[in-house]
Amino acid sequence: MGFLNNLINGLSLGSIYAVIALGYTLVYGIAKMLNFAHGDVIMVGGYVVFVFMTQMGFNSYLSILISVIVCTLLGITIEKVAYKPLRQASSLAVLITAIGVSYFLQNMALLIFGEKPKNFTSVVKIPNISLFDGQIVIAGETTAAIVVSIVIVVALSLFVNKTKSGRAMLAVSEDKDAAQLMGINVNSTISLTFAIGAGLAAIAGVLLCSAYPTLSNTTGAMPGIKAFVAAVFGGIGSIPGAMIGGILIGIIEILGRAYISPQLADAIVFLVLILVLMFKPTGILGKKISEKV
Repeated sequence: MGFLNNLINGLSLGSIYAVIALGYTLVYGIAKMLNFAHGDVIMVGGYVVFVFMTQMGFNSYLSILISVIVCTLLGITIEKVAYKPLRQASSLAVLITAIGVSYFLQNMALLIFGEKPKNFTSVVKIPNISLFDGQIVIAGETTAAIVVSIVIVVALSLFVNKTKSGRAMLAVSEDKDAAQLMGINVNSTISLTFAIGAGLAAIAGVLLCSAYPTLSNTTGAMPGIKAFVAAVFGGIGSIPGAMIGGILIGIIEILGRAYISPQLADAIVFLVLILVLMFKPTGILGKKISEKV
């Protein structure tokens, strides 16, 4: 039963990675920008819930709602202040700016909350599920992570493919100039993309801190990097690809930690990514785009 328990834990962690990866895949797929500050928005979301629950006495649902709103506004602000002026700049300039924003958020959290990690109280109220006379226990946090990730992927897919704003996103992802000529407000569409991605980061932060109840200024750093790996693994720009990539990365990490080495678990994740990209550079569901010269 040990393997099944590890597999369930991998699904739980992978579902969280999938929610984070959706933010990366949305922003890159539409704005063609790698927002490496995305992981730190997760940390901000966790701190907002922590403050409103422990210091202001709000209930968990209201705290999560406030966290989503704060992170959404933060995402829009980051896009307007840091990324919008760099629309025509090189990828290197955008990358350096994203790293700068990431360190800015981390150090602001360090100044406000200090170095000592906070104990995060889980917001999940779902009871544990016991199977096979207690040999397998599915934690409520695991159930919540899996269900929430599935709901978000389905809702996001419907939004992108069925709504006017979603179709505008698809048009901007194909060709910004052509979309603008067709009357689409490119700036608003990109801002909406960042807003959705940041809102998802807040939800991911709550799920992550509920499953691993420690919160610090670097909480979102490594999960953010692994979620980016998941987005690339699944095919960056693909919503189902982000889901598949996140789950696979989570399972690989947990199984690697359990059966190979806890110290090498992270290295194994990146090694698998390298191997996959050697044979399929676009990722599992990514599509090769031919450019006309």
